[in-house]
Amino acid sequence: MTGKERALAAINLEPTDRIPQTEYCSNWALIEAVTGIDPRDPALGPNAYGEFHRGAGLEFMWSTAGEPINRRERGRTSDMGHAEFLEDGSDKRETVSLPFKTPEEVLEFDAVEEYGLYEDEEALVEFYEQAHHNGWDGNEDYYRPIGYYFTMVSACIETFGWDMFLTAVGTDPDGFDKVLQSILELNMQLFEAQAKTSAPCFLCHDDMVWSEGAIFHPDWYRKYIFPKYKQLWAPLKDAGKKLLFCSDGDFTEFVDDFVDCGVDGLIFEPMTDFEMVCEKYGDRLSIFGGKVDCRTLTFGTKEQIRAEVEASYAIGRDCPGFFMAVGNHIPSNVPLENGLYYLELCEKLRKR
Repeated sequence: MTGKERALAAINLEPTDRIPQTEYCSNWALIEAVTGIDPRDPALGPNAYGEFHRGAGLEFMWSTAGEPINRRERGRTSDMGHAEFLEDGSDKRETVSLPFKTPEEVLEFDAVEEYGLYEDEEALVEFYEQAHHNGWDGNEDYYRPIGYYFTMVSACIETFGWDMFLTAVGTDPDGFDKVLQSILELNMQLFEAQAKTSAPCFLCHDDMVWSEGAIFHPDWYRKYIFPKYKQLWAPLKDAGKKLLFCSDGDFTEFVDDFVDCGVDGLIFEPMTDFEMVCEKYGDRLSIFGGKVDCRTLTFGTKEQIRAEVEASYAIGRDCPGFFMAVGNHIPSNVPLENGLYYLELCEKLRKR
């Protein structure tokens, strides 16, 4: 069974010879230790992440397809800058641009009017078909899906920035629904186009909660967000695609809502209740995550790391769609010894 076959089998809740795994890793030392490639090497570095998946035996690469023309090139979006996260700090960005100054400006915003729909829908489908083949053709080691990142809540964060987004919703939650409807219309074209491709899966990302749970009252999501998810996902479901949803933070209280909307898989951080998801939906969802926390990898002992890994496999092992993962990333400050120890443990424990 190849890595790609194993990933797709698990997504389809079919038997696999071992438990598949995915990781989200920006730890350059760990990538180099696994692959022998320095990610900073101008010639070989671009291949390092794919080789890391091969070398570590990871069957699924997290990926979304974007769109042909970035919205920053088509209209107003906010830039809140970026904190230092990568090892060399190259991602730190002090530049801040916040074009929306008042909640009233936000409440008057129309995404379709601002950014425009794509006129050539056949070319849009071909763009996504090619994105699928870029990850599919000639690669049997892991599966890389297509999908979309800035769905509803993330679209608002990207467009307005946190302050104006939160203020506008608080000022007029019913009025803000007109803004959301325009984002829905804009994104619907992208989701419908991807539904027409030959890709078997779609990864929908939307950071709709914080690490402590809901950003807004749960009723707001159920009135304004989940019905729009259903609309966006309907063409994909009708086309037979497997729908995987991913969000950072803790969306434990919304797991039932996602199932009601028709998700086939959930991708989450260890703040979301992994045990509950496995116990309640382990026979009907693919589940990407576990109890391993990057903070334990960074600051914990080997005994603590082992305890979280063993607990993850004990809980998820009987779920046919379980993918092991450090759901909140393996960043650069995880000691190399701990990162390698974690991967070695998984290799020993992931056999069926």
